[in-house]
Amino acid sequence: MALKALMLRKRIDLKKKDLDEVRAKLLVLKEREDELAEAVEEVTTEEEQATVQESVDTLIEEKEKLEASAEELGKVIDDLEAELTEAEGDQETNPAPEPAPAENEERSKNPMNRNIFARGTVRERLANIVTREDVASYLTGIRTAIKEKRAVTNVGLTIPTVLLGLLRENIEAYSKLYKYVNVRPVSGVGRQLIMGTVPEAVWTDCCANLNELNLGFNDLELDCFKVGGFFAVCNANSEDSDVDLAAEVLTAIGQAIGMALDKAILYGRNASGTQKMPQGIVSRLVQTEAPTGYPATARPWADLHTSNIISIPASATGAALISAIITASGAMSGKYSRGVRVWVMNEKTYTALMAATVAVDSEGRIVSGIADTMPVLGGDIVQLSFVPDNVIIAGYFDLYTLAERAGQQFATSEHVRFLQDQTVFKGIARYDGAPAIAEAFVAIGINGATPTAAMTFASDTAN
Repeated sequence: MALKALMLRKRIDLKKKDLDEVRAKLLVLKEREDELAEAVEEVTTEEEQATVQESVDTLIEEKEKLEASAEELGKVIDDLEAELTEAEGDQETNPAPEPAPAENEERSKNPMNRNIFARGTVRERLANIVTREDVASYLTGIRTAIKEKRAVTNVGLTIPTVLLGLLRENIEAYSKLYKYVNVRPVSGVGRQLIMGTVPEAVWTDCCANLNELNLGFNDLELDCFKVGGFFAVCNANSEDSDVDLAAEVLTAIGQAIGMALDKAILYGRNASGTQKMPQGIVSRLVQTEAPTGYPATARPWADLHTSNIISIPASATGAALISAIITASGAMSGKYSRGVRVWVMNEKTYTALMAATVAVDSEGRIVSGIADTMPVLGGDIVQLSFVPDNVIIAGYFDLYTLAERAGQQFATSEHVRFLQDQTVFKGIARYDGAPAIAEAFVAIGINGATPTAAMTFASDTAN
């Protein structure tokens, strides 16, 4: 019944939107009616009267149609609201969730099947699934733990299978780079094979022996690192609806993991230092020598810190700046790519590029050559606030490999913040990643800036 009520509310909202549009058109007709009234007063000949009469007849016809439409929509809304009141009354008298049909139950067991989340916002889609028996049981367990001020028996509580896709979708939604990189689900240590450069065939006489061609293979080894954390929820939230509670938990952990993932793809320090994370694009480009323990089976290490780190002087402005960026992008190698470039920068840098491409078109309008895509070269522009000012990170992002481990989990405990009257939830996800083809990327500094790998990550104070 909860789903029926949700659909009725949606239909009511749509009908009210239609009614608002009809009323807006009636207001426009009222203005035309006032103008025609003035025109009638100014009529001096029969010809003018005939013209005005035609306009008056047309307006009256349009007004009658709109008024009839408004009346009909009003009746439909009243009927739907009455049906909604009845449905909500049934829901209160029978609050137990209805089990999903067997077919849907079977499909939902596949964590890769995310069709049920294909439309609407997170909150709307949650409303469609919170009536499932397994999801309702999960939410009830959290709610009971909060109200009774006790810990859940199984601290490592795993969210139901039907919600695994939604947690992952939140990560995708809040990670702007996830959809561009090459995501590979793996378990344990992963290895990606990389074919060497295809050699040129050898010309020779028709009857001569063929030459042997050398074709090598290298690999990219990926480990496993964890990203996550915990956050506290005020116990007063137990009074919220199931949709509110689930949306708050999933959205918060999705935001946290997504932001950390984007930063690691660009500036991750790999296994160096105390914090373990994927290797970032810029971190690889600035290397001046092969890191200790660089695998012998990997692609030959190349020093890219001069060829693929480019600084454009502040004197380059306007069209000269765009031209310099195009020239600098020539250092990117797309031999292994599908040919899709991505340009990452913060909002200030994006605004500077917009200003550099401002022009006046043939109709006298001020326009910019940038509208979320890079002019001339093409490719999506992605804005991330943590990227330093005047720095552009660009490349073929499908040549960045992100190894994704299954097993995103929630766990909850009331003991940690007992005196604060809070329940603590934790969320984790496991990834590793690295540029499979490092020369496919460049870091460009404009206005005299020189890109570096300096970046602040959230401190691992717990360890």
